[in-house]
Amino acid sequence: MPKGVGSTIAQNKKASHDYFIEDTFEAGLVLQGTEIKAIRAGKVNLRDSFVRIDRNEAFVHNMHIAHYEQGNRFNHEPLRTRKLLLHKKEIARLIGVQKMGGYSLIPLKLYIKDGYAKLLFGTAKGKRNYDKRQDLKAKDANRQIEKALRDRQKY
Repeated sequence: MPKGVGSTIAQNKKASHDYFIEDTFEAGLVLQGTEIKAIRAGKVNLRDSFVRIDRNEAFVHNMHIAHYEQGNRFNHEPLRTRKLLLHKKEIARLIGVQKMGGYSLIPLKLYIKDGYAKLLFGTAKGKRNYDKRQDLKAKDANRQIEKALRDRQKY
């Protein structure tokens, strides 16, 4: 794989449905023991995870990394809080976002880049039910337009 290109391990597909993603950040993860082997095996779930800033450090909570099958007694705890590696300026910016009302820090994607596990997370604002319905209507309309164009090209 070329340098700088990452292979996606896990994605939070529900995040774009439930939130407006405004800005994204890439962070490294502090991992212990067999966690990287379980990540490379694709045993990760980002569904209910979130990022929180505590004492000028960023942590990801509720990210589930399953036990590694060959890990025996040295296996890790699946739901432990993991530290994120960010620059001070990025953390200061995230503290400002976290203080604003209605914004959350939601993990979007976990991938391996240059041999290191990276987490892509975004600043997100929650969607209302009518926003979700409008998005579904727009997707359906685009699907119908593409189908009509394909049918038209056949003749």
